[in-house]
Amino acid sequence: MLDMSAARALRAEATGIMQGDRSLHGRIAVLLLSVALVVTVLFSLAAGASDASAWGVIRGWLSSADAGALSERDRIIIQDIRMPRVALGALVGAALAVSGTVMQGLFRNPLADPGLVGISTGSALAAVAVIVFGPTLLAPATALLGIYALPLAAFLGGLAVTLLLYRISTRRGQTSVATMLLAGIALAAFASALMGLLIFIADDRQLRDVTFWQLGSLAGATWVKVAAVGPVIVLALAATPFLARGLNALALGEATANHLGIPVQRMKYVAIVAVAAAVGASVAVSGGISFVGIVVPHLLRLSIGPDNRYLLPASALLGACLLLMADAVSRTVVAPAELPISIVTAAVGAPFFLWILLRKRGVLDL
Repeated sequence: MLDMSAARALRAEATGIMQGDRSLHGRIAVLLLSVALVVTVLFSLAAGASDASAWGVIRGWLSSADAGALSERDRIIIQDIRMPRVALGALVGAALAVSGTVMQGLFRNPLADPGLVGISTGSALAAVAVIVFGPTLLAPATALLGIYALPLAAFLGGLAVTLLLYRISTRRGQTSVATMLLAGIALAAFASALMGLLIFIADDRQLRDVTFWQLGSLAGATWVKVAAVGPVIVLALAATPFLARGLNALALGEATANHLGIPVQRMKYVAIVAVAAAVGASVAVSGGISFVGIVVPHLLRLSIGPDNRYLLPASALLGACLLLMADAVSRTVVAPAELPISIVTAAVGAPFFLWILLRKRGVLDL
């Protein structure tokens, strides 16, 4: 049983107010990343094969006198193509980065990531099943749910994999990191095999849609898709700040977190549902985009420390910036064609992932 002084010391460490605290760095980082996100959004609106000017649209909104100077073509490109794409990219980037942060805190391991442990693959499997069986076996459900059928299926697929992974890797209240990673690889492989079977029975039109999931892209972004997945992602992200204190305490061990009054099991369930919702909704509209969830949290820990009170919002902002920049590169590097966005994120994320593995002779130091 902990005495009062020990409990106070542990609580201080869990909330990040002991000596060496970097909360000021966290506040500054959140402020700077907020500014960076605004700049990135403006840059993304201007980037592309077309020379349509985002500033021209803004001037048209602000001044009726300039509205006539704005061509209908530019207005369509900015308002109906680039803006929903930027909105969707920011939501997906924030969702993937925050999901990676929550998973790493939950499993107390910097290698935990929705893509690496099979959650993204489970979401993609469920989404592909809706694409292939939507017109036939699942026709009543898709007709009833409409545009929400795909995000809901991806959410349920990610939730199922997350719960199964947690059940396999946790025994007697203790989570085995090695079991988690191995089980995640196995579940991802099994889901990939089932996706291969669905691809085999799909027709030509369905094959084109399935290819979208495999490559990952924001090219199909519309305001309808933003409206379909936006509320799910926003609600999932809104729940994560309430997990910050619990994740900080969990870093000291589950027993300590319980002594500090953290409802550990309830926090785990909320975290699992939030991650599944965010990743499932993201995969439903963008396909498989890798490495965002592992690069962003680790990079921020190196600069602002592990305090989740600042790490979670900073991850959301940096994840949105990173994915928007990757999307801008994918739209411009081979213009007028588009490079799949997963190629860009993997080109950056894979070397960073190797650097994490090789850092200090393989010792991962948070």
